[in-house]
Amino acid sequence: MAGLGTAGVLASGAVGGVVGRTTAARPPSPVVSSSTARESPTPVEFTGTHQAGIVTPAQDRLHFVAFDVVTDSREALVAMLASWTAAARRLTAGEIVGPDDSGEAQGLPPSGLTLTVGFGPTLFMTGDGVDRFELAARRPKSLVELPVFPGDALDPSISGGDLCVQACANDPQVAVHAVRSLVRLGVGVVRVRWTQLGFGRTSSTSTAQATPRNLLGFKDGTANLKAENGSALEQFVWVGEDDVAWLAGGSYLVTRRIRMLIEDWDQVPAPHQEAVIGRTKTAGAPLGQRKEFDPTDFGAVRGDGPAIPHNSHVFLSHPTNSGTAMLRRGYSFVDGTDDSGRLDAGLFFIAYQRNPDTGFVQVQRNLAADALNRFIQHRSSAVFACPPGARDADDWWGRTLFEA
Repeated sequence: MAGLGTAGVLASGAVGGVVGRTTAARPPSPVVSSSTARESPTPVEFTGTHQAGIVTPAQDRLHFVAFDVVTDSREALVAMLASWTAAARRLTAGEIVGPDDSGEAQGLPPSGLTLTVGFGPTLFMTGDGVDRFELAARRPKSLVELPVFPGDALDPSISGGDLCVQACANDPQVAVHAVRSLVRLGVGVVRVRWTQLGFGRTSSTSTAQATPRNLLGFKDGTANLKAENGSALEQFVWVGEDDVAWLAGGSYLVTRRIRMLIEDWDQVPAPHQEAVIGRTKTAGAPLGQRKEFDPTDFGAVRGDGPAIPHNSHVFLSHPTNSGTAMLRRGYSFVDGTDDSGRLDAGLFFIAYQRNPDTGFVQVQRNLAADALNRFIQHRSSAVFACPPGARDADDWWGRTLFEA
């Protein structure tokens, strides 16, 4: 959900069309290895033109972490990024990082682990205008803090960040171990700003994956971009040489922590929920149709009005009406309860795009009148520039930026 409501469901066309799963969402399991964890004997290739973890078929678990850089030494930061890259090569291959490895993932398969890194706007220049690492001149014009949208209730302590790492795997212990390893290697250079655990992918990033369901019970991501959509990825996801040279082959990442007001949603009858989303709850079909992938007909009429209400999530976020698209790979979360006993649950929205202004921001603004907004709250926000992949054994994350 492009903002799951404000944009979480964004590019796909419904909370259900935007985020979701074909099986009912399940509660997160403890962060420990399990005999039920799906084994992935073949590691995901680390080396490549693009970083893994973007168009890679979405795994089942997420550990996302944002960092503040605590050193003013450019050399120390570069050395850490090089050490992170070397560690990531080993971790994604199912190996330990060295003799001082923390050990909790020993004996576990790679589990499809991917690690994806991004650079926030404040890495290039702090909020008070300090250019700590001589990077200000290389900050892409598109890499700016996201605007405040109507209804935002952002918590600064879980927003932003100088750097981020997205760890995805099919075993939560493998993902957590990977993040723990990078945190340990970054001591004295970075410190954790905020983290988010996620379960149950809410988008499909490959045509081989069935559309999942989000915690609202709807299929989400029906119209999401897929890894097989080569020309669409070039148009909407990958940064080109003509955009920012050092970022070519990379992408911009937007994250939003979107709390769903589950208890309020559960009081709404299913037909009214469908009108809010614009899709049927069981099949995931556009209203007025029967099957999930039937054409979305915005001119169809039902009774005295349009089959798909003009304030529904699908109507406002569908690429046909929003005029853009993104590749979403968000996750559900349940982080306990609040002081009133209500579930702190929802969608950790993740979207990759070629330009945030013509991607997430454009869709989110379109969702200002979304009927879903009364059932969600955007609690955190961040944007990062994800550099291209490490193209050979000697390459490292960010080399194109720091050696430009």
